[in-house]
This record gives sequence, C-alpha cells and structure tokens, in this order.
Amino acid sequence: MSEGQTKFNKDFFDQVESIKMKDPLAVALGAMDKGEPFVYRYEDAVKMAGHSCLAVSGAYRLTQTALKHLYGDEIPARGGIKVTFKGGVEYRVNGPISQVVTFITGAAGENGFHGLGGGRYNRHNLLSFDENSQPPATAICSAIFERIDNGKSVEVTYTNNMLPGNPRMADLMPLAVSGTGSDEEIKEFGNLWHERVKMVLMDDVEGMFVVK
Repeated sequence: MSEGQTKFNKDFFDQVESIKMKDPLAVALGAMDKGEPFVYRYEDAVKMAGHSCLAVSGAYRLTQTALKHLYGDEIPARGGIKVTFKGGVEYRVNGPISQVVTFITGAAGENGFHGLGGGRYNRHNLLSFDENSQPPATAICSAIFERIDNGKSVEVTYTNNMLPGNPRMADLMPLAVSGTGSDEEIKEFGNLWHERVKMVLMDDVEGMFVVK
C-alpha cells in the first residue's frame, strides 16, 4: 500500500470492474486532456458513502449495468444522463443509492451545478424522484437512466432478497455497531457482511438486476 492511499481490508475491492466516464467539463476547465476518462472504482463509492453495504454496492452495480446497456462499448458521458428513481427520496434507500448514482454519472438534483455560458455542462435537475410510481414490492429500488443526446433509456431494478444470510450476523451486528465486540468478533462480522456485498458486485445472480 503506497503512502497516502486508503487502506481497505477487503481484497476483492480491487477486483471489482471499474466504470469509465468521459467528462467534457473536466476537459474544458483544464483538469484533464481530451479523450482521458475518469475511472471510478468501487473503493471510490465506499469513500463517498463512508461505508460499504448492500445499498452502496447495489448502487454501483445498478449504475454500471445501466451505462453498459445505454452506451455499449462507448465511454459514457458524465453529465449527459438523466436519472429518475421510482418512489420518493425517502422510499427505502433511494436517497443513499442516488448519491452514488450522482457521484458517478454527474446527474444531480436541485443542488447540482447550473453550468457555464447559459447552461452548458449543466448537472442541475438531472436526477429526480417520481413519487407517483413505485418499484416492485420486493425490490430495493428501480431507476430509469436516459441519455440526453438521443433519448435512449433503460430501467434497472435492484433486488437482493435472494441473497443468503448467515444467522451468525444477528448476534454479531449489535457488537460491531456498538463497538463493544472483541476485535475478532468485529472482524468476523465484517467478513460475513461483505460476503453478500461481494456477490452483488461480482456475481451474476438471477433476478438481482433486471433491465427493461
């Protein structure tokens, strides 16, 4: 581990497929050379959220899935995507999941960047919540991703109730959350917790991410 880098204790983080995004605003303002993409890794989403869980990993994979269907082999354009979540911001974990989506795609809500020169590179109001529609009852969330340049859209629904759960977690979680567990108990809980996170990020579990 190089000095100055975050030291994660889960080796599989490095194995998760990265997401590349081109951002013309970064080029226009001189942060990057033309043609160079941002590279987002799962570790970046963890740092943004402050933790790793089924919502953060689901948000990362959900976004990755949508971008692949919208852009194929083309590198997606950050700031060139609208995202609409089914349900309000308070619906289940729509709020935290949307933060990861904004981080990667640039699509922001009311607090987004208004752009330059009359709205060019605008990120403002590209992410919204539709309180008049609901995801399937068993789903964690459903989000519609739309390309601004051609109107192509895709809806991705994330469900994780098919993931196995270790009964040992119920005993260990209070100890880990309160900090009263031993180092061994806290480590065991973290390993069990991340067994399912790894499945979300790296396994193709039938029904977990449904695209339409």
